Amino acid sequence: MKILYTQSEFDAAKSRDKLPLECICCSKTFHRTKHDIKSALNGTIHNTYECCSKRCGIRHHFRFSSHMITCDQCGKPLKKKESDIKKSKHHFCSHSCSAKYSNAHKTKGTRISKLERWLAEQLVILFPSLEFHFNRKDAINGELDIFIPSLKLAFELNGIFHYEPIYGPEKLSSIQTNDHRKMLACAEHSIELCILDVSSVSYFKPTKVQKFLDIISNIINLRLSRDLPVNLPLSS
Repeated sequence: MKILYTQSEFDAAKSRDKLPLECICCSKTFHRTKHDIKSALNGTIHNTYECCSKRCGIRHHFRFSSHMITCDQCGKPLKKKESDIKKSKHHFCSHSCSAKYSNAHKTKGTRISKLERWLAEQLVILFPSLEFHFNRKDAINGELDIFIPSLKLAFELNGIFHYEPIYGPEKLSSIQTNDHRKMLACAEHSIELCILDVSSVSYFKPTKVQKFLDIISNIINLRLSRDLPVNLPLSS
């Protein structure tokens, strides 16, 4: 508590007279009754009247109970409350860094990425003469799960997060907006985009996801037979 009154003013004041104090957070002058100040000084009430308002009290508490740590993705310094530090093993300066770290260190919820990796392995075997781009952004300045440049053909594997608000309606809206942007970008670049709903895949197993490989292979074969019937072998 930072007082702005003299001892004589305090002694002369009545119990309900208000005396000036200075907020230790914003330095603003505020007033409290002699009775409350005396109780705070004696420790009989929890409110010590160090701050002029609840907002300043929260800011003051955050300032003196927080620590400087570094973002686990980019190394940028950031300040977090001790209670928040204890809640999580990893800490990030932004949602972008959190997403990048999560994608690079997935140990849970990886069934779709396992599906993508398996499809990538199988497609390269089935179509050795085709060039595949997996999870690259160079075609439309946005990530495409599977893109075949020579055929101007792309595939997106949309899991349950594209259809249900698993992380809330705002996140779902953001994902669906991005999906729509991809469709427009592909159209602008004359890329045929095929979207596969893989939300039914609750766990990865080759026999369970073979149907998606069959769908992709059939579409590729159709394009090959129509556009490039001579030089590129079709899938068996």
